[in-house]
Amino acid sequence: MDAAIEALRPALREVVARLALEMPDTQVDALLAYLSLLQRWNGTYNLTAVREPTPMLTRHLADCLAVINPLRRVLRVGSARVLDVGSGGGLPGVVVAILNPAAEVTCVDAVGKKTAFVQQVAGELSLRNLRAEHRRVEQLKSEPFDLVTSRAFASLKDFVQLTGAQLAPRGVWMAMKGKVPVDELAQLPTTIDVFHVEQIAVPGLDAERCVVWMRPKR
Repeated sequence: MDAAIEALRPALREVVARLALEMPDTQVDALLAYLSLLQRWNGTYNLTAVREPTPMLTRHLADCLAVINPLRRVLRVGSARVLDVGSGGGLPGVVVAILNPAAEVTCVDAVGKKTAFVQQVAGELSLRNLRAEHRRVEQLKSEPFDLVTSRAFASLKDFVQLTGAQLAPRGVWMAMKGKVPVDELAQLPTTIDVFHVEQIAVPGLDAERCVVWMRPKR
């Protein structure tokens, strides 16, 4: 592992502690290895505009780690099927897969080089619960998912409309957003139940974050 990435281990441990996550050394190792791969492939594949390891840790890893406990509260992740839409370089899908090894995580993206990267991550980190699909989400043919998530993929209205066919009958959507998207919430169809808008504190990040939890009205 690159020395600059290994040097971030104490900072990652601090993030984990501040988020009250229980995480064995093997998962810390996996997160650092993922960060190393993300930086290495980024130069060629343009996976993220963030180039340096320390900002990557805060703006990507910590940002995704901050939703793990909320996710676990809402969803029984033991054997859950999770779909990460517009996953890019695997955020948050790879992080969810690392921290929830019994969950089945699929990352879907319309850009082939990004799904190729996620497949590489799955192979190098031996994440048997992680797979990538190169296609538009509305073209995905799969068993339904218990959780459909996205991180800055689209407006809430477009997100639920594009992914509705992928959601299990009692599944939920988890949309990661910055500030509470008041206008987007107002544009949602009346068939959608927004059952929680949860403010998220990301260690080291001086910016607003929230998770919008939704499900079809029953």
